[in-house]
Amino acid sequence: MRVNDVDLNLLVALDALLTERNVTRAAERLYLGQPAMSASLARLRRVFDDPLLVRTGRAMSLTPLAESLVAPVHDVLIGVEQVLSTRAAFDPRRDERSFTLMASDYATLVLLRDVFESLNAEAPNVRLTVAPLSTNFVELLQRAEVDLLFLPRELVAELSEQPQRPLFEDEFVCVAWQQHPEVGDHITRELFGRLPHLSYSGRMMHSLADLWLDDLGVVRHTEATTQTFVLAPLLIRGSRMISVVHRRVAIEFEPIADIKILPLPFTLPPIHETLFWHPRFDSDLAHRWLRERIATIAQRLA
Repeated sequence: MRVNDVDLNLLVALDALLTERNVTRAAERLYLGQPAMSASLARLRRVFDDPLLVRTGRAMSLTPLAESLVAPVHDVLIGVEQVLSTRAAFDPRRDERSFTLMASDYATLVLLRDVFESLNAEAPNVRLTVAPLSTNFVELLQRAEVDLLFLPRELVAELSEQPQRPLFEDEFVCVAWQQHPEVGDHITRELFGRLPHLSYSGRMMHSLADLWLDDLGVVRHTEATTQTFVLAPLLIRGSRMISVVHRRVAIEFEPIADIKILPLPFTLPPIHETLFWHPRFDSDLAHRWLRERIATIAQRLA
């Protein structure tokens, strides 16, 4: 088989089919009709002389050949995109570019809000899409399906070999309702363990604070949980609950959530918010410019 004999646009359809393992979802991914995607699958089956997708019960599964194609097909498309986006220079004032950022609500609130404001003035044609953390964020980063990932390095030991850049530190504090009947300007370990506790219970990962509190043997009387870092200060208003949150989040909400910020009665390590990316993007001029801009804005938080 020669490259000249194949419509390279089929690789885009093949990548969608291998990723979604479903004709309908693959069509939706590429904004195509299902008949068009079915026709592409038929052509791909002839090219590879393999069914590629086979029905297993109610679902579709990849054949062994299709499984072997997942990584190389994706790598080829990433390479093509890089070739087509290559420029001798990048001018943020004029050039167009789109980036996908994956970040927690914490990083979005604390950092990305300022990034959006800055880019709106400095790079009007640069488009940022912020995606919430998904269960397969490591895989997405390692496949270069997201441009940048924002997470504390303490949470992602498996990404220690990925290109990365430290952004800022933060610490954990205790927050309580400003008019809490039992909490004054400080809180003891005994009172901390006795009061009802609002904790974070994420779908993707555990709370670093809870992991470290467990290591210290700190007792908590958990009464409620939330799946978002930044809601805790708003939820404890008018209640006896306390919560452990990042100091930067607490400061953001202190004026509007009617909360008080208290030092913890024990020592927890700080977190180190870090920027991760795929090594393919190391020399990409636009990508490098964005990384530098984000790092500069993060330095202001220090």
